[in-house]
Amino acid sequence: MTATDTETRPDEVRPVKLGAVGWARWFWRTLTSMRTALILLFLFALASIPGSIWPQRGVSDGKVAQYYSDSPELAEWLDRFWLFDVFKAPWFAAIYLLLFVSLIGCVLPRTTAHLREMRRKPPAAPRNLSRLPQHAVLDADLTVEEAAGRLRRLRFRVVTGPGWVAAEKGYLKETGNLLFHVALVGLLVAVGIGALYGYRGNVLVVEGDGFANTVATYDRYTPGQQVNAESLEPFSFTLEDFQATYIAKGEKRGQALDYAATLAVTDSPGAPERKYELKVNEPLDVNGTLTYLIDHGYAPTFRITDGSGQVVLEGAVPCLVVQPATFASECVIKIPDARPEQLGILAAFLPTTVPTAGGEWTSIFPGTANPTVQVYGAFAGDLGMRNGVPQSVYEIPAEILKKMKPLTMKADPLAVGEKLDLPGGAGSIEFTGVKEWIALQITHDPGRLPALIAAGLATVAVVFSLTIRRRRVWVRVGDGGAEAGGLTRTEGGDFGEEFAGIVAALNHGSNPGVKDAR
Repeated sequence: MTATDTETRPDEVRPVKLGAVGWARWFWRTLTSMRTALILLFLFALASIPGSIWPQRGVSDGKVAQYYSDSPELAEWLDRFWLFDVFKAPWFAAIYLLLFVSLIGCVLPRTTAHLREMRRKPPAAPRNLSRLPQHAVLDADLTVEEAAGRLRRLRFRVVTGPGWVAAEKGYLKETGNLLFHVALVGLLVAVGIGALYGYRGNVLVVEGDGFANTVATYDRYTPGQQVNAESLEPFSFTLEDFQATYIAKGEKRGQALDYAATLAVTDSPGAPERKYELKVNEPLDVNGTLTYLIDHGYAPTFRITDGSGQVVLEGAVPCLVVQPATFASECVIKIPDARPEQLGILAAFLPTTVPTAGGEWTSIFPGTANPTVQVYGAFAGDLGMRNGVPQSVYEIPAEILKKMKPLTMKADPLAVGEKLDLPGGAGSIEFTGVKEWIALQITHDPGRLPALIAAGLATVAVVFSLTIRRRRVWVRVGDGGAEAGGLTRTEGGDFGEEFAGIVAALNHGSNPGVKDAR
C-alpha cells in the first residue's frame, strides 16, 4: 500500500460530527416533539401509581412505621427509591419538569405556525376541479361574487380571483390541539402552585371542644414549601353538636342516612360568630380554606380515680371504630399521673349493647340505644411515656403491656353512671356519658381554581380537536357554467355529506342542513 492510497480522496464523504451545539439542538428537538410529550405524560401518570400503592409520609405516617416494623428490609429498599415520598422524589420532580418544558417547547412553535397559517389566504382554485375527492357541477348560473357571498354565509374564509372562488374553514381543530396542550401546562402550573403555597392538615374534634387554625392544634400538618405559620387563615370554631342518622328497620338497618355537624364559626379574631352546618361534600369555606368532614366516632366520658383518691381523668376519650356496621369501638386510656402506679386501660365501647348466646356482649346498631363500656384490660405499671420514644395515643405497645401488672381482665359492661372498682385499691373507673367526635381535613389550595379552569379548557379543546376538520372548497365560474370541488386536510370523517349541503347552498342560496362547525 502506498502513501497515496491512505490519503483521503476528494470525493469521499465523511460523517460530520455534531459537536456540543449539534447535540444540544438534537436534544431540544427530541424533548419538544409531540411523541416525547406523550411519553412523558404517560410516565407522569405511571409515576403517580406508587403513591397509591405504598403509604406516604405526611399522609399515613403510622402505616409507614408499621411497614418498617413488619418488613424492615423491604421498607429500607422502598425508602431508597423514595416510594414512601413519591411526590417529593427527585425522579418524580424530573418527570414533572421535563414534561413542563416539553409541553412549552412543543406549544410555542406550533402556535406561531398556526397564527401564520390563519393569516394566510386560501390557495387559488386548481385548474381541474374534477380531480378532487369531491366534485359537482352546479345548476345555478352563478357569478364569482354570488358564490363568494353564499360561502361566507356558511362561515368560510373566502378569497376570489378571475373566475374562481377559494374558501376554507376548520382552523379550530388545530386551535383545539394547541388549547389542549396549553391547558395541560396550566394544569401543571396549578399543581405546582398548590404544592408551594397550599397546606393540608387533619384534626379530631370532640363535641364541645373547639379548634383554632394554628399549626399547634393539628394532629397532622403538611405545609407547602412557601407556607409558614402566618400563612394560615385565622379562623376558629366550636363543635356544638354532631348528629348521625341511621335506618332503623328493614334490610338496610344500620345504614347511615345523613351526617351533620353544627359549628359555631368565627372567621377572624373579633368577627361575629356564625352557625354553620357541616356535612359530607359541603365543606366550610373561610376565604378559600376548606374544612371537610371525613370521619366520625364515639368518645365516651369517664371519671377515673387513682389509688390515692384523686380524680386523674374526667372527660371524653375518643375511641377508634373497629366494626363500621355497628360502630363497636376500642378505647385506650393512659394515665401517667396516677398514684401509686401509672394506669393503662383497654376498653370496648358498644353503642347498642346486647348479650350473645356465649355470654359475650356485642353491639347490633350504630346508634346509642344502649351504650356501655366494657373494660377488658386494666394494668398498673410504667407506661413508658417518659423514655423519649413517641407513642400513639390509641394503643399501648405490647412490649410495655407485658411488663405491667394486670388488675382487671374482661369485666362486665358498664352502663352510663356505673363504676368499676379496681382491685388492690388501685382506683376506680366510672362511665359518665357519651359524646361524639369528628375527623376533619382542612385544606388550602390556591391552585384548585386554576386547575379546574385548565381541566375545563382541556375538555373543550378535545371536543374541538375530535369533531372539527380542516376543509377547502373551490368554485370555478365560466362560460360553460359553474363547478365546485372540495377536500379535507385531515383524515377521518365523511366530507361527502357536508359537501352535498354546500353544493345545495351554492345552487339555491341557503341550506339549513349544512354543518356549520368552524
